[in-house]
Amino acid sequence: MAEEKREFQAEVAKLLEIVVHSLYSNKEIFLRELVSNASDACDKLRYAAQTEPHLAEGDGEYKIRLTVDTAAGTLTIADNGIGMNRDDLVANLGTIAKSGTAEFMSRLSGDQSKDMALIGQFGVGFYSAFMVADKVRVVTRKAGEQHGWAWESDGKGSFTIAPAEGAARGASITLTMRDDAKEFLEAHRLTSIIKRYSDHIAIPVILAEGDGGGEGDKTINSASALWTRSKSDISTEQYKEFYHHVAHAFDEPFLTIHYKAEGAIEYTGLLFVPGSKPFDLFSPERKNHLKLYVKRVFITDQAEGLLPPYLRFLRGIVDSQDLPLNVSREMLQHNPVLAKIKTGLVKRVLSELKKKAEDDQAAYLTFWEEFGPVLKEGIYEDFERKAEILALSRFRSTATDGWTSLAEAVARMKDGQEALYFATGDSVESLKKSPQLEGFLAKGIEVLLLTDPIDEFWVPAVGEFEGKALKAVTEGGLDLGKIKGDDKADADRPAPADSGDLDLLIAGLKLSLGDAVKDVKASERLTSSAVCLVIEEGQMSMHLEKLLKAHRQLDREQPRVLEINPRHPLIKSLAAAIKAKGREGIDDQAWLLYDQARIVEGEAPTDPVAFARRLAQVMEHGLA
Repeated sequence: MAEEKREFQAEVAKLLEIVVHSLYSNKEIFLRELVSNASDACDKLRYAAQTEPHLAEGDGEYKIRLTVDTAAGTLTIADNGIGMNRDDLVANLGTIAKSGTAEFMSRLSGDQSKDMALIGQFGVGFYSAFMVADKVRVVTRKAGEQHGWAWESDGKGSFTIAPAEGAARGASITLTMRDDAKEFLEAHRLTSIIKRYSDHIAIPVILAEGDGGGEGDKTINSASALWTRSKSDISTEQYKEFYHHVAHAFDEPFLTIHYKAEGAIEYTGLLFVPGSKPFDLFSPERKNHLKLYVKRVFITDQAEGLLPPYLRFLRGIVDSQDLPLNVSREMLQHNPVLAKIKTGLVKRVLSELKKKAEDDQAAYLTFWEEFGPVLKEGIYEDFERKAEILALSRFRSTATDGWTSLAEAVARMKDGQEALYFATGDSVESLKKSPQLEGFLAKGIEVLLLTDPIDEFWVPAVGEFEGKALKAVTEGGLDLGKIKGDDKADADRPAPADSGDLDLLIAGLKLSLGDAVKDVKASERLTSSAVCLVIEEGQMSMHLEKLLKAHRQLDREQPRVLEINPRHPLIKSLAAAIKAKGREGIDDQAWLLYDQARIVEGEAPTDPVAFARRLAQVMEHGLA
């Protein structure tokens, strides 16, 4: 088969442009990325060889070899891992074939520090080679296959693929170094980089002499799995670099959890909470990213039963002593040992988060802003631990500019208040302006402001906290009169419309709006707005209805209750007018009030053309 030339996928071309123009603040990181990839390739073959031993025949001692050719100006990083075939080269080194690619590219901002973190999270560290190399050549043969392949590119828009006879199993990446990167051809420089970034890798990294091997070959890393060492022997810097390796990330870990469980089952966990959101945190698959090892042998990074989805932001490894080495991914799904490990991991992570919340509140709130919406999924999904997760949860509120816990909100409840009140919506800013909150704000009653989609699901599932019911401010029939609030606010309220006139207005509005509303009622919650829409107890919340409509999972609206403010000048005027003139003009006025209430909720008028006509008529009469 002849050499073929192909263009990079557009996303890769953009990525390369960013990388080549010194995205990374420290160019030496290219070596960390390539050695990390080589380590992963060896891990994958070691796992595959458990069930297919022939794949590793002839070379079962896994290693990563660095070879410098100063005359040619090249550095080669070679491994004897799983290797690649032609299709793998196209998929892995020519495209970004991952879900979330479009989102990833849209988030590249041009800010070097932010983009560096994003690129690391996306796992495309191979392209860092073009920071230091004019040309990159990959010669590889996939384990179990006879033919090798060569991939080559200068990183300027295209690459070539051709057969490579005599290729060894694994992958050999040769970088032709730029003039300003010749320092990476010096043995002492390479040794110091490996010691700093890759000492923890459990596979030997060998610095070879010349283009062969010999007595001068030496292993330049510890080549022992970091998680097997004593915590007292591991520095903060080593933990950080292991996090970079295992998470393919560039940020600093927020929290490091390293422990060994002993007893009925034995396993070691080295877990990290990232410092910033991974790019795929809200991917529909909700996969976890912990690597599972058995007796230090890599098994999989997709063990579905290892973590609940609400802890999918965690990165790290779990090494079990009790699972069989030849366990398949299918068997893992129903393995009782894995279920026990999962229970232990969840318990430990929640315990460490609780400790962090108590010891360093400011740092914990930084974590919450990044991962709170995901952790809250556990309130709805993990019945056994919902109380623990609720205690860890923080919320925005009308009572404070920062975050608050439910326990703090309970402590601030007013005399006579029997429930915790909440509002759900798209943003804190829009919720604070909602007419449904007016009566609560006037009395100084705290309202929790919930803006994450998961809030629509966990609140009804929980129902109460410390014996206090959770009630939506959008529910009809809420009686705020029992709650002792700001007496002055009550005293300053204007007198309501005459009750008889108000009854006539309500009857007229019902006739005009018909089935568009479930009911029309006088409101005690409104102080400055004329109208608002509310739901009856048991009805779907208005915000959830909006979310379902946006995702085309709901094709018709439920009628709501229109509440009118009997103390508002407009309502009092309409009540007096209907008494004097009967129903003359009430239809247009009723629909204007109803559409006004819809607009405040962020929804369009029922009939925009009719709304515009009615509004023009009102303005015309007002100017006459």
